[in-house]
Amino acid sequence: MQQTLRLVIDCPDQVGLVAAVSVFLAENDATIVEASHHTDQQTRRFFMRHEIQADSFKLNKQDFANAFAPIASQFQMNWRLTDSADKPRMALLASHESHCLMDVLHRWHSGELDCEIPCIIANHAKMKQFADWYAIPFHFVDFKNQSKQQAFAEIERLLENYQIDLTVLARFMQILPDTLCEKLSGRAINIHHSFLPSFAGAKPYQQAYDRGVKLIGATCHYVTKDLDEGPIIEQQVIRITHSDSADDMVRKGKDCEKTALSNGLRYHLQDRVIIHHNKTVVFA
Repeated sequence: MQQTLRLVIDCPDQVGLVAAVSVFLAENDATIVEASHHTDQQTRRFFMRHEIQADSFKLNKQDFANAFAPIASQFQMNWRLTDSADKPRMALLASHESHCLMDVLHRWHSGELDCEIPCIIANHAKMKQFADWYAIPFHFVDFKNQSKQQAFAEIERLLENYQIDLTVLARFMQILPDTLCEKLSGRAINIHHSFLPSFAGAKPYQQAYDRGVKLIGATCHYVTKDLDEGPIIEQQVIRITHSDSADDMVRKGKDCEKTALSNGLRYHLQDRVIIHHNKTVVFA
């Protein structure tokens, strides 16, 4: 896989912005392999992602930061430069449902998700068998014989010890405390088994069945202290009929969950997502 650098920017929309960035990159011999731009017409906010062939660029990260600082200041930019060679460290949190966990592990093992997975954390010991198959360290956190405060303190220590960059709730089914949500802001992703904002909270498939909907779906979103209301990264839907039971919806919905989560993780890992307030721009 070709090594690239990813320059991601958001700032107030203004004349000369694209030209200034383009000239800077050209002056430093950057070969651009992908370029994406978007302007939010309501907020007048500009979003940009450039992917650069790494061996064409003559600046290292620190030199880039120093040289780019005047432009960033002039245009009031939020920006980051990442290297595809620096693989994010991703932790998977799971409960008793295994389909999302297994799908992510398979996609990671096959090279579809470019990251490291240093650990799997679960509140059901039976999930260890999947971690063992992929030779990933497994940690069981008991939520029954200790308080939730103690359990989440244990999880937080594990995330710190493994120096985790991204925490993934792969149907974890536990509500993270507000303090941990804030600490992991923009670095924790959840898969919810409904097409949010419809049917948030518990038993969304039963809620959908009771309402008689004709579409069900799944939502991959960033975790915030407001349950199931974080910025949405990706959604998937599937059509159902009046003949589908709640169990049928659960079975069919699992495909939506796996696809939405894997796409959302790939977009995040490739720096294709920019969070702005409670929305996202996704250069898919």
